Amino acid sequence: MKGYYSRKLHSLLGVIPLGAFLISHMISNFKAFEGGKKGFEGAVHFLNSMPLVFFLELFLIWLPLLYHGVYGLYIAYQANNNVGNYNYERNIRFTIQRITGVITFVFVIWHMYDTRFQIIIGNITHDDLGATMHSIMNNPVLFILYVIGVVSAAFHFANGLWAFLVSWGITVGPRAQKVSSYICMGLFVLMSVLFVLAMTAFRSSEFATAIDVVKTVLS
Repeated sequence: MKGYYSRKLHSLLGVIPLGAFLISHMISNFKAFEGGKKGFEGAVHFLNSMPLVFFLELFLIWLPLLYHGVYGLYIAYQANNNVGNYNYERNIRFTIQRITGVITFVFVIWHMYDTRFQIIIGNITHDDLGATMHSIMNNPVLFILYVIGVVSAAFHFANGLWAFLVSWGITVGPRAQKVSSYICMGLFVLMSVLFVLAMTAFRSSEFATAIDVVKTVLS
């Protein structure tokens, strides 16, 4: 039973609430592609007008993310990745899950530094987020790194959801696990496409403003 409950909590937090946060983040960012600057700003204002938004983010996003990320790094460090010896699908996905977990954790910290943290310290406002993303997305190197980050996050969530359904006894038979695998990988593709479309939308001059170019971690 050593580590059983820790791993169960890690698995649960990866789906609820962090999975819900990732999906809502994807939808709000896709507003930039669907509705342009006005649509994106409307989504940002809606999310930040929620009552007790600070405490909602603290207890439903940041603390779960901290636990899931740190414990996930420990799991990745402890994992025995023997994909070279046992080259079958589940073992490959197990290895990719650990790799994308590390990439996602670093990417989320970087992205939050460039956006949420800059708001907290007063460098930008919520209305400047579109211009911030415009600055980042028009840097070719940062754009590629963001693509790697969002695709990694989408895979880590979708494949983690499949593993969650198995480990929690929701999909118990081979057929159920195979069907859920197709559904989760379809979700991975859908999320990746929507995230990348949102990123390309931010490249539009519509999001450019007269404010100074925002400094990022890697710029």
